[in-house]
This record gives sequence, C-alpha cells and structure tokens, in this order.
Amino acid sequence: MNLPGTPSAASHRIRTPAQHHVAGWSIAIVLALAAPWVIYPTFLMKVLCFALFACAFNLLLGYAGLLSFGHAAFFGGSAYVCAGLAKHVGLTPELAILAGTAVAAALGGLFGWLSIRRSGIYLTMITLALAQLVFFVALQLPFTGGEDGLQGVPRGRLLGFIDLGDNHAMYYFVLAVFALGFWLIRRTVHSPYGQILKAIRENEPRAISLGYDVNRYKLLAFVLSAALAGTAGALKALVFQLASLTDVHWHMSGEVVLMTLLGGLGTLVGPAAGALVIVALENELADKVGPWVTVIMGSIFVACVLAFRRGLVGELLALRGRTDIDPS
Repeated sequence: MNLPGTPSAASHRIRTPAQHHVAGWSIAIVLALAAPWVIYPTFLMKVLCFALFACAFNLLLGYAGLLSFGHAAFFGGSAYVCAGLAKHVGLTPELAILAGTAVAAALGGLFGWLSIRRSGIYLTMITLALAQLVFFVALQLPFTGGEDGLQGVPRGRLLGFIDLGDNHAMYYFVLAVFALGFWLIRRTVHSPYGQILKAIRENEPRAISLGYDVNRYKLLAFVLSAALAGTAGALKALVFQLASLTDVHWHMSGEVVLMTLLGGLGTLVGPAAGALVIVALENELADKVGPWVTVIMGSIFVACVLAFRRGLVGELLALRGRTDIDPS
C-alpha cells in the first residue's frame, strides 16, 4: 500500500524522454558495431560515407536555408586530393583525409564568399557553375587521370600500425569518422550559432535587425558543410581506392539533395536514413534495370515531394505528434 504523496512502483518504471534518447543511441551504437559481421562491410562503408555527405549538406540547406547545387565539388575535390596524396606522395590515410578536408573547406569558403550575396535560385546557379569549373579542372589536369580517374589508391596504415586493407578495420575507422562528424553537426545545430542559423533561415530581415552579421554566419555554415562533405569524399576515395569524375559530377550534387529530402530536411538523422535508402536501392537495382535506375530515383524524388514533404523521418515524427522536426 502506498501512502499519499509517495511515488508508486509504476511511476519509478516510467522512463523520461532523456532516458529513451540514451537507450535509442545505445542500441544504434551496438547495431553499428555488430553490422559488419552480418552485412557486407564495403556496402556499409559506402552508406556511412554518403550519410556523412548528406548530413553535411543538410547543415547548409536544412538549418541555414541555403540550397547549394555544387556540393559535388567539395566531395569529389577532396576525394582527388586525398587519393593523389595517398598514391603519389605516400601520405598516411589520416593525413590524406585531413588534407582533403582542408581543401574542401577552402573551396567552401570561396564558393560561399562568391554566392551568399545572392539568394534563392541565383545562389543555387552560382554554386552549380563553380562546381562545373571544378569538374572541368578534374577532367583536364594530368595527375587526376582524366576519364579514368585515380585508381589503385592505397588505404595504407592508420597511425602507422592499423592495416586498413582489412575491411573490418577500415569499417570501424569510417564509423569513427562518421560518428565524429555527426557529433560535430549535432553540437553545431544545438549551439547558439545553430540557433542563429535557424533564425536566419526563418526570417533573415529580422536577424539583420537584431544586429547579426548574416553573411558571416552563412559563410561559416558553407565552410563547415564543405569541410564535412570533403571528409566524406576523402573517406570514399580510400574505401573504394578510387577517385573518379563521378564524384565531382553535378549528378552527385543532385543525389545528395535527393537523400536529404527523402530522409527529412532539417532533421539530424533524416539525411542518413535517406542515404541508406538510396544507396541500398542503387546497389539492388543497378544490375537489374541498368540505366533505368536514374528514372526510378527521379520517380522517388517526385513521390517524396508530393506525398512525403517532411521526408521519411519527418513524417514519422509528425505521426508521433512532435511539433518540431529535430529528433535529437
């Protein structure tokens, strides 16, 4: 018998939202650690690379409201830099990835500086044009391999003693980098800076009236997004031991937009879910329908825009009655 004012045993068993949150992340971590022993590791690594790419793009579009159609330049440019340094200079994998990330961040600063003075479709077209310049450079420079790309890129040894030639070792390295990148994005979104980005997205004139240097915040968002996209591209180059024109083609920019919208724009885990769906579909359908994969992806995009405007994760959150679209 419980005395008045004394919490019952049932009340002790009720979990708080924070406890559910911790339990959910714990399950996700366990599943991620066990996954390569059940599923082909190379497929999982590809999913993680594109998940980081999509999350980086979402930081710019979903939280800052800036639609860049040139993110393939950061992804592919970093891939070429990482692959070239690893193959021709013999740089260790961690240093090659850092170099690729730095180049992508520099490109992001340049793209952002040139494009943020415009908005809407004009900003999008400027980023597309700049990305096509990067594609042309990758096609013409002799050390990029032209249409053949950079092949036979060595994975090397992480920190000098971990052989990344082993798929499981490489998977856990990619998983660690993805986790670090995802944590950085989550920390950014929930920081005061992230709140200012949301304010700029929702009402830029009001943010200006409050005294914020809007262009400076936008430029920093461009650099952060580009750097993380570059990290994803460098990782992909090491995973597949290849950097090719596909990585810098405008189709890649369109694909990351599709992943983000399909998973859930403005959510943290939505772009990663979208990347999983798109990569899985491409892997399953590529050898069955051939070039019709592009048509199928386009149909999925149209269906998503018409019927699931919040994306997969956004719709699930709406069904749960959440008023916000940030699942964290």
